[in-house]
Amino acid sequence: MNEKSYTELMKIGAMKRQRKENFVQDLYIEMLLSEIQLNVEREKLLKKIDRAIDHRDKQNFYLLSKQLVEINKRFGT
Repeated sequence: MNEKSYTELMKIGAMKRQRKENFVQDLYIEMLLSEIQLNVEREKLLKKIDRAIDHRDKQNFYLLSKQLVEINKRFGT
């Protein structure tokens, strides 16, 4: 028979919990970085939209506005 001792079983259980915790932590970090990246993209785009308005550039304004809608979709808003 290939029975494991109580100590070995506890070590295996601890390793599984650690892997699960690491996965959740990595997922959280990835989500946080994605949100930061989207915020930076959005802020840059808003500045470009403001410049297009200041220069009365309708074509660029419409193009940038469409991009903003896409970013907002990625945000879930």
